[in-house]
Amino acid sequence: MSDQVARSTSDEAGPEGAAPAGPHRVRVLVYAAAPSGEPDAVATAYHRISRDLAGTPGLLRNELLRAADDDRAFVVMSEWTSLDAFRDWEAGAAHRGTTAPLRDYQRVPGPRPFGVYEVTATY
Repeated sequence: MSDQVARSTSDEAGPEGAAPAGPHRVRVLVYAAAPSGEPDAVATAYHRISRDLAGTPGLLRNELLRAADDDRAFVVMSEWTSLDAFRDWEAGAAHRGTTAPLRDYQRVPGPRPFGVYEVTATY
């Protein structure tokens, strides 16, 4: 999987914005693009996967983000209680089957060092 894992601080930061000690939440970003002629393909796959992931231990939430300047470009962001929780799920038997509907649409992020995305759905 071409996921990118980004560490996130908890809502309660330590002194001067430092993250508190202990496990940190993580956010996993999966970049995807809808194929020409199938504008709803990524959203359809996202909703199917999100329903299947409901109740997954360690998964706090996920969002489907659409690029503000390219309605075919998406990011699926999932937030986990810790990197260990994400890795445990990723190593589990159900991981590949559950995420298969999105795999054909994954892409490498564009040439810019940033992107602006609108939230289109949240679970």
